[in-house]
Amino acid sequence: MTIYFYTARENYGCFSNFSPHGFMLDNLYWYTSEHYFQAQKFVGTIHLEQIRLAKTPKAAANMGRDRKRPLRDDWEQVKDNIMRKAVLRKFETHADIREILLSTGNEEIVENSPIDYYWGCGSDGSGKNMLGIILMEVRGLLRSDIKPEP
Repeated sequence: MTIYFYTARENYGCFSNFSPHGFMLDNLYWYTSEHYFQAQKFVGTIHLEQIRLAKTPKAAANMGRDRKRPLRDDWEQVKDNIMRKAVLRKFETHADIREILLSTGNEEIVENSPIDYYWGCGSDGSGKNMLGIILMEVRGLLRSDIKPEP
């Protein structure tokens, strides 16, 4: 059976980057993994802190996608590892959702986003599903309790 998720309000909603599960990372508190991910596009600039303090994950996402802000040059090379780091910390921090992730066994996890063909599966299922892949990787790391190098 494949496990599909998309919004934070549905079954397996804790897999969404919009789920309200904050954590400490890089010596700062992040309200959601979406806040962390979007802010990392602007490391070393005032934009990072503006996004970190955004009132909602949707606001953080909109700020992070605003191309008037100066996107870091290496973003395409580092974005997967940044997402992995955020997702791992989120599930390390919260025992309740860690148990939900571990309870999925070896099932495939798919972000059922109709619009995102990179992080999700897209409207026709042809997307890369990178968020689902990272969740499955994190599940394996948590299961084996082996932590990747930072």
